[in-house]
Amino acid sequence: MRVGRHRVFEGSAAAGLVAFALAACAGPDGGGDQILTGAGATFAMPLITVWASEYEAERGGRVNYNSIGSGGGIRAHIDRTVDFAASEAPLTVEQFERAPGTLTLPFTIGTVTMAYNVPGIEELRLTGEVLAEIYLERITRWNDSALQELNPGVDLPDRAIVVVHRSDGSGTTYVFTDYLNKVSDDWTERVGYGTAVSWPTGIGGNGNEGVAGAIRNNPYSLGYIELSYASSLGMPTAFVRNRAGVYLQPTLEGGTAAAAAAVDALPHGHESWHEVSFTDAPGDDSYPISSFSYFFVYEDLGRLASRERAEAVVDWLAWTLEDGQAFNSAVSNAAIPESVQALNVRTLDRITFDGEPLRSR
Repeated sequence: MRVGRHRVFEGSAAAGLVAFALAACAGPDGGGDQILTGAGATFAMPLITVWASEYEAERGGRVNYNSIGSGGGIRAHIDRTVDFAASEAPLTVEQFERAPGTLTLPFTIGTVTMAYNVPGIEELRLTGEVLAEIYLERITRWNDSALQELNPGVDLPDRAIVVVHRSDGSGTTYVFTDYLNKVSDDWTERVGYGTAVSWPTGIGGNGNEGVAGAIRNNPYSLGYIELSYASSLGMPTAFVRNRAGVYLQPTLEGGTAAAAAAVDALPHGHESWHEVSFTDAPGDDSYPISSFSYFFVYEDLGRLASRERAEAVVDWLAWTLEDGQAFNSAVSNAAIPESVQALNVRTLDRITFDGEPLRSR
C-alpha cells in the first residue's frame, strides 16, 4: 500500500502540554464518575475537544485530552499512562512490538495544508517535488524559477523563504514527510519520514498551533498545518498538484477521495497498521497530503483500576466512532466511511477486561 523507500525516524518527547479538561456531573449511560485521560496528536485536538464537550453533555462522561503531539501520545500509550492515545502515524513495527495487544481505530480523515504568508499573493501552486526542494534548502527564494514556472503571471517576490516545521514528535510531520518520501528520491535518501526527522533547514514550532503562529508571525514563510487550524485562522493555503496532475486546495472531499483508495485493503484492528498510507493517492479528486487519525487502546483493559473504568473507555470510543462522527465536519475533519466504521465495531468487540468481553459479540 505504501509507495517509495522507507527510512523511519522515531519521534521524541513533546515539550509542551495543552490540557482540555471537561467536567460535568456523571450520567447513567456514560462514563460514571470516571475521568478518562487521553494524549497525543495536536492534529486531532480540535475534533477531540468538540467530542469531549458533546459527549459530556449527551452521556455525562468526562474526558481530559492532552495535545502533546503524536510522538508523546504513542510513548504514553506504550508506557500505559493514558486510557487512549491519538496519532496520525500508525505504530511502527518496533512500537507495535513494545505495546502488544494494541488495537488501532481510525477515527477521522484529515488533510495537511501548505499554509503561507506572502504579502500580495492570493493564490499559490506547489508540487511535492518543489516542496521537497524547499525543505532540502535547494530552493531558497520565492522567485526561484521552479516556483515561477508553477505560478505563471504571479509576481513572486525576491525574498528568502522562511521554512517552518514541527519541533515536537508529530503525526502531522509523519503525514507530510511520508508524502515527500513518495515523491522525491532525494528526500528519501537524505531525510526519510517519521514523527520526527532531522530537518535540513527551517524554524520549529511546537504543535500545529505553534507552526501556525510561526507562519503568521513571519512574512514570506511556508509551513504545514492541519486543515482545521488553517480554516479557523483564515490562513491562505496552497494548491498542491496530485498524482493525476490536478492542483487541489485541501478540502474534506479531497481527503475522503484519497482515503477511498485505501479502505478496501485495511488490516484488522488488532494487526499492525504500519504500512497504511494514502498520501499521493491516485484519482483526480484526491488531495495528496491526507491521512487517517487513529486511536490506540489495549485489547485487554485489565490493568485499569476497575471494570467500570474499562467500560467507560469503551463507551467513549464507541460514541466517537459512531454518534461523534456527525461533528467531524464542524472542525474540517471528514467522517470515516461506513466500511471503516464496520471495521471499528469489530475491533471494539475484541476489548476485554481480564479476559471477559466488555461488549456483546
